[in-house]
Amino acid sequence: MIFLRKLVWVRADQDAPWQIRQQFVLSAVSCGADAVIVKPSEAYETRKLGASAVAASKVELGVGVVMLSLKDPRKTNATVKNVGGIKRGGKKVAVLVDVKNKNMEKAAVVVGKVSDFLLISTPDWKIIPLENLIAELQGTRVKILAEVKDAEEARVAVETLEVGAAGVVLDAKKAGPKEVKRVCDLMKTMPEIIHKAKKPAADAGAAKKLDLVAAKVTEVRPVGSGDRACIDTTSLMTIGEGMLVGSQAGGLFLVHSESLASEFVERRPFRVNAGAVHAYVSVPGGRTRYISELKAGDDVLIVNANGATKVAVVGRVKIERRPLMLVEAEYGGEIYKTLLQNAETINLVGKNKKPISVTKLKPGDKILLHVQKGGRHFGAKVDEMLVER
Repeated sequence: MIFLRKLVWVRADQDAPWQIRQQFVLSAVSCGADAVIVKPSEAYETRKLGASAVAASKVELGVGVVMLSLKDPRKTNATVKNVGGIKRGGKKVAVLVDVKNKNMEKAAVVVGKVSDFLLISTPDWKIIPLENLIAELQGTRVKILAEVKDAEEARVAVETLEVGAAGVVLDAKKAGPKEVKRVCDLMKTMPEIIHKAKKPAADAGAAKKLDLVAAKVTEVRPVGSGDRACIDTTSLMTIGEGMLVGSQAGGLFLVHSESLASEFVERRPFRVNAGAVHAYVSVPGGRTRYISELKAGDDVLIVNANGATKVAVVGRVKIERRPLMLVEAEYGGEIYKTLLQNAETINLVGKNKKPISVTKLKPGDKILLHVQKGGRHFGAKVDEMLVER
């Protein structure tokens, strides 16, 4: 883990005479801003004033970063192609995206994966779009810079989701020269945590093998009734297969499918009686969903006792009120929990890779869990500290 200062970019490309905007440039230079955004014809003059980096919309003398703007999601592919061409020419590229709706947020993710810098403006919802983009693009090389109007907004941006934006873009015209210095001074006190980059999967939806560990059961007890969900899929599961479910995304229990023969009920090999509606369930792409969110047509991840996975389509989610059982298990000094229906047909998977009914489970038994560190933001894994009890 490496600690670097957060970035500060200053916008001085507004529609105003250069003599007025020049004072913003000078303020940015004097306080040590990392880059100044100006009009292409002013790049050389800005560099002469001492700016360490200059960004503009065209490749001009003195321009270090080429600025692009994306305002229409239908132009996403064209922007990606443009970014590629500029980068092949040896220039770094920043793309400014006005995230005014969900389609623009999705477009920002696409261009962010190929750009050096992603500058985002969030006119209505300030926090949630930024959280979503940080979660989606974590592990890529892009640096996300949030457009802010003052130091207060800057602090929020770089603390969002603990990981935070890589820095901020200050609209100097709205803020004024004094606010430029305030933001620069603030960012010098707030280090950026850079986690070791993870290679993004070639296909986020592709099945892969997951690590399962043997956790020791510490408590099993009835807790009363609650809403529990059966997840019925369009695939037939075999013995040893089920879904990863849990009350904490950091530790998911392998809940066995109803593929076992029973004296009192018919086999339902397409079903996992997954537990309480609040729980997480693993889905493709390294994500989780709340069980209560699932509906027909959604994808879920089927996992077997060896950790092998495959994707299944949800055909139905059946929610009913049933008596519940709390199961707690310990691994690596951490306690993980899940709530399952209190019935003989509900099984977890033991260390021996065989199903074990929750009604026979007792402290000291070993069951299979998938354990991973980090928090979750709308199902996406984020490298932040998170406590779930």
